[in-house]
Amino acid sequence: MDFFTRTPTRRELFQALAAGTAATLFPEELHRLIEFGTYQDLLQVTPYLTEGPFYPNKLPLDQDNDLVLIKNSTTPAIGRVTHLSGEILDRSGAPIKNAIIEIWQVDGNGVYLHSGSANKSQADKNFQGFGKFETDSSGAYKFRTVKPVPYPGRAPHIHFRVIHKEQVILTSQIHVQDDPGNARDGVLRSAGNSESQKLVQAAFTPMINSPTGDLEAKFRIVIGLTPEDNHDH
Repeated sequence: MDFFTRTPTRRELFQALAAGTAATLFPEELHRLIEFGTYQDLLQVTPYLTEGPFYPNKLPLDQDNDLVLIKNSTTPAIGRVTHLSGEILDRSGAPIKNAIIEIWQVDGNGVYLHSGSANKSQADKNFQGFGKFETDSSGAYKFRTVKPVPYPGRAPHIHFRVIHKEQVILTSQIHVQDDPGNARDGVLRSAGNSESQKLVQAAFTPMINSPTGDLEAKFRIVIGLTPEDNHDH
């Protein structure tokens, strides 16, 4: 059967939607999607942003999701403790379970866990610098870290990448919403227009009833997978 006359598979339809060609290739199917609200309900994909040069070149022994306390230590890291959480979803909103999310960032003094980071002598020895977490059946993840600080040339941000079935499926960064340095940050601007830039920003807000003044940040990650691609997650 000819490609343009037969009914498309779900994979073909979602690929056409992503490419912006669905109206030309599959006008009847697109009409049905709009009629039933499916097209509008597709989530906006989290933009890719560069991994950068400071992914740890020597991973710490402690790689859990609490970057504030290193294993067997009682001294917390310098900085404003932040509870970062969210979920990892595909474009249809379905959770991606058993995905590994890794995060890495500068410590409270602006130093990465990397031999090439500037001012290594000022590194906070109590900051883990890197952590990872495996999502549950709801696609949820959580970390305890510190609010990122700026360093020369960059606004505050947290790097992350998502690994699923041993493949890196997204690398990006989380920027602090409304930080004054965002307008000058070239990496953030590379995400696209202002609406796209909002997709890689999170509000860092005071956590309700926190006796230590902790912050919380909610950040949803949407991977550009179609439901068919992700049917066995």
